[in-house]
Amino acid sequence: MHEQLLTAALKVFAAAGTRGATTRRIAQEAGVNEVTLFRHFGSKEALIKQAVSSTSDGVMLVRLPEHPVDPEQELLAWARIHYQFLFSIRSFIRISMAEFVEHPEVTMAACQFPVRIANDLHDYLTRLRAEGLAGGDWNARAAASMLMGALFADAMGRDVMPARYPYSQRDAVKHYVSMFLQAIGVKHPASAPPVRTSRPRARTSTTRSLSKNREARHA
Repeated sequence: MHEQLLTAALKVFAAAGTRGATTRRIAQEAGVNEVTLFRHFGSKEALIKQAVSSTSDGVMLVRLPEHPVDPEQELLAWARIHYQFLFSIRSFIRISMAEFVEHPEVTMAACQFPVRIANDLHDYLTRLRAEGLAGGDWNARAAASMLMGALFADAMGRDVMPARYPYSQRDAVKHYVSMFLQAIGVKHPASAPPVRTSRPRARTSTTRSLSKNREARHA
């Protein structure tokens, strides 16, 4: 029941925002009464905040390796999965950002996951430079923001401004990574062993429901 309510709250929130996500509407979506909702979460605000936070629970995107070997292939694999995830929940992200003025706690809850991803990328870039695989004078935090910003802007703007993105999504990620590597002084290796990355773990039911809801609206 707890997970059922989280899934319903996330679906309604993604469609209507905090104001439109009434407890009655969420309860109806979950197939329960409002009393059950309050028994589990206490308030609508607490439910929505936890539902928003749950979008990344159990979602582990490909992790960047502790010991870099081929920055080009490692970052490309990481960026492709990160981009696909952003694009799949773009409607939810837009609603979350729009909520910032009236409900900053909702936006902050949604930002927990990208902060963890940014920290992982920052640490990887620091290791790249320490091991002599990248050169030049650049700030690792700013560099991480630059790559993540390019992926985010594309994922959020591609369906809104298609004329700005005349290349495919797959080519887009490759372009962004290639230019990023040049900016931080990474040279193409003459030869490198195949990069083995772990597959992302299965998404939670709340994230799967959000993705399916988005696909149904765009069908």
